[in-house]
Amino acid sequence: MGTEREVEQGGWLRGAPPPGWVRVLPVALLAGVCAATLASPEPLDIGFLLGAIPPLAVLSYGPAATAVLGGLVVAVLVVPAFRLDDPGNADLLTVGFVAALSVGVSFVRSHRDAQLVTERAVAEAAQRAVVPPLPARVGPVGCAGLYRAAQRGTLVGGDFFDVRRGPHGVRAVMGDVQGHGLAAVATVASLLGAFREAVLDEPDPESVAARLDRRLVVDSAEVPHAELFATAVLLDFAADARSVRIVVCGHPAPVLLREGRAVELEVTAGMPLGLGLGDAGSPAGLTVPLLGGDRLFLASDGVTEARGAGGVFYPLTERLTGFMDLEPAVLVERVWRDLLGHCGTAVDDVTMLVLSPA
Repeated sequence: MGTEREVEQGGWLRGAPPPGWVRVLPVALLAGVCAATLASPEPLDIGFLLGAIPPLAVLSYGPAATAVLGGLVVAVLVVPAFRLDDPGNADLLTVGFVAALSVGVSFVRSHRDAQLVTERAVAEAAQRAVVPPLPARVGPVGCAGLYRAAQRGTLVGGDFFDVRRGPHGVRAVMGDVQGHGLAAVATVASLLGAFREAVLDEPDPESVAARLDRRLVVDSAEVPHAELFATAVLLDFAADARSVRIVVCGHPAPVLLREGRAVELEVTAGMPLGLGLGDAGSPAGLTVPLLGGDRLFLASDGVTEARGAGGVFYPLTERLTGFMDLEPAVLVERVWRDLLGHCGTAVDDVTMLVLSPA
C-alpha cells in the first residue's frame, strides 16, 4: 500500500498479537519447575510458581489451552514424584480456583479479540473508502506517500492526499483539515469527494481550489458554529509532465528536489479553504518547469512544524538534501524515521507525498 497509514504505535498491549515470549512463558515455567524438582535431591518449596501459569496463559491462549495448562499445574502439584512440599487441600483449591477463573477470563478475552479484529477490519475498509491506497504511478507521474495519524489507535486523521488523472491531466492534492483524529474524517471525506469531481470538471487548479472552498463553506453552513476550514496545496501537471502549476491555500509549499538540492518553492499562499475564496479572490498559482529526474516533496505541517529539543523545528529541506539518492518510497520512510529521531513522537498527523514526473 503506497500510503503506509498503519498505526505503528499499536503494540501487543494495544491489541496486536502478543510476542512469542509471552506464549512460551507459561509452558517454559511449567517445564522449568518440573525439571528443577526432578533434578533436585531434596524437595523444593517452589510450587507457588505454578500458580502464575494459568493467569499467564490468559494473555495469549484460548480457553481450551488455558484449561489444559491449568490441569497440568494441578497434576504436577499432586503427583508425588515432583515432591512439591506436599501442598495441602487449601493450596490445591486455590490453584484450582485460579485455573478455572483463568479459563473464564480467557473465554471473554478471546471473544473480545475476535470482535476487535472485526471492528478493525471495518475501520480499514472505511479508511480505504475515504483515502484509497495510492498507486505507484498515475499517468506520467510516479507517486509515493506516507500517512501517520496522530490519534493513537486510528488509521485516518485530519490530513489527506490524492492523485487523480482526468481530462485536463494529472492533478494532486494534499491538505490538512481543522483538528485531527476521528472528528476530522467526515470533512476529509467531503473534500476528497469534491476534489475527485473537480478533477473531471474544472479547467485549472485555481478552479479546483474554489470548488473545495465552496464545499467547506456549504458544509459549515449546515452545522451551526462549525467553522470548518482546511489548508491545501494543489498541483496540475502538464500532459507531458514537463511543468506543473501549483496553488497553495495556507499549506506548506512543495519542495523541489533537483540535482542534489532541496528548495522550497516560493508560491504565494492564498487563504485556507472554507473561508470564502470567492470573496477574497482566487489564490495566485505558480507554473514551475520540470526537468528529467526532478521530484516534488509535499509535507503537512505535522512535518514542517514538528519541534525537537529546545523547540527547534525539524529542518526538512536540510535533511532532504541528504536523502536525495533514495527511491521515493524509501525516501518518505527515511524522513519519517528521521522526524521521530528529531522530536521523539508525532503530536500531529504526519503526511508526506513524493511526485516524480516521467
